Amino acid sequence: MKNSWLYKLLGAFLIIIAVGGLVTSVLTSRATLRAFNLYTTRSGQIWARRIAPDLAEFYALDKSWLGVEIFLQESSMAQQHQGMMGQGNGNGKLNGQSTSDDDSMMSALGQRLILADSQSLVIYDSLNELTGRQLTPVEILKGIPISVDKKVVGTLLVTPGSQSATTTLVNEFQTSVRRAIISSGFLAGLTALALGVVLFFQITAPMRKLRKAAAAIAEGDLTQRVEITGEDEFAQLGETFNQMAANLSQAEIQRQHLMADVAHELRTPLTAIQGTVEGMQDGVLPCDAEQLNALLAETTLLNRLIEDLRLLSLAETNQLKLQRQPIEINNLINQITERLQPQARTKGIQLEHSLQDGLPTLQMDPDRITQILNNLITNASRYTPQGGSIQISTSQKSPATSVMISVKDTGTGISAQDLPHIFDRFYRADRSRSRISGGSGLGLAIVKELVEAHGGTIKVESPIFEIVDHQGYGTCFVMEFPAN
Repeated sequence: MKNSWLYKLLGAFLIIIAVGGLVTSVLTSRATLRAFNLYTTRSGQIWARRIAPDLAEFYALDKSWLGVEIFLQESSMAQQHQGMMGQGNGNGKLNGQSTSDDDSMMSALGQRLILADSQSLVIYDSLNELTGRQLTPVEILKGIPISVDKKVVGTLLVTPGSQSATTTLVNEFQTSVRRAIISSGFLAGLTALALGVVLFFQITAPMRKLRKAAAAIAEGDLTQRVEITGEDEFAQLGETFNQMAANLSQAEIQRQHLMADVAHELRTPLTAIQGTVEGMQDGVLPCDAEQLNALLAETTLLNRLIEDLRLLSLAETNQLKLQRQPIEINNLINQITERLQPQARTKGIQLEHSLQDGLPTLQMDPDRITQILNNLITNASRYTPQGGSIQISTSQKSPATSVMISVKDTGTGISAQDLPHIFDRFYRADRSRSRISGGSGLGLAIVKELVEAHGGTIKVESPIFEIVDHQGYGTCFVMEFPAN
């Protein structure tokens, strides 16, 4: 459903408002009832303490409770009530207040007077419900004792009246509270819904932009990006989306370049082979050993290029199978440098190694490690001038750290703008470089994939130092392999 988020959000708001209003109404009603009961109970206790001395005086006159009903109804109640309300003089007595007004006030407040004698027998009940009944000890404890000459002659209880007497005032107040809750809940609900709609469109605005950009990318437009504002989760999502789009765009560019580079690299030897064969057919070139050797060289180059592409593809898709076995890396480097030493002498380059003793045995594929070092040393010798040097070194800071292998030369170095792309396929820092001087551009890409296939890392640094005798700063490739 279109805009289903809006309906879900508004529905959630309505449920929260309804539940909140219901909970508030129930809790408020209960709290109101408890507050009224507490108020009437405390008022009754205050009232009873004020009336008790007058009742004690009444009892002291005749030493009995005979006629106390008339006394309470016609005299004492009005005076004590006015004293409690603070409208009388200093001793709480006020003339002129009618008994009927006081009784109506009692009824409004829901108060009930119960007077029991010394035997806990009710002799007066303002509601005429408990007269003649025996009060329990618990009920007696809630009352105010009436003492004459330090002797308890009775107990006075002023309690909330019957349900019919207290319902009116409590219900009116509760009704008013409920009406206020309903009104405020209705207004809060409308406000929340309005804010929810605004909030919904603000929250989903980035999502709509993302959806639109994602749809454009799905149709092939990899230039789409979303505008990022703020630092919240949506901003992070937008940043991740933009990074994904940039990676897709870069991958597409690399794919296009790869296809062009592969076609170019394959066309060069094929063109040479085709030209030589056509020259032989036309009689322009003799079909002798020299031309056959040239054809063999081109086909060998073509086969090596295809093999490099196959190896690189297997390594990138994690399908390259390594024949791991325990090897002493220093011994392997000694063998490689001894084998390449004649070529280095021919170019006037000094091939050296500095190997740390006591390195652990590494689980590696010796053929692939040999291929890695051959590629790096051959690449270094290609750009190191006569009189320069290439140094292979190994080191380990501690038994728990990785084993480092570095290949450092004193060649022309690599510019800062070329360093980030040095491991890209078919990448050449010198665009005018021929295959003879620069290779196919797959060697370092293969090196990186083979190193990572062994669980290692490789990085390149340039310049590392300055050579005074000739221009250039040199390059250093540093590999790290896990010790176990």
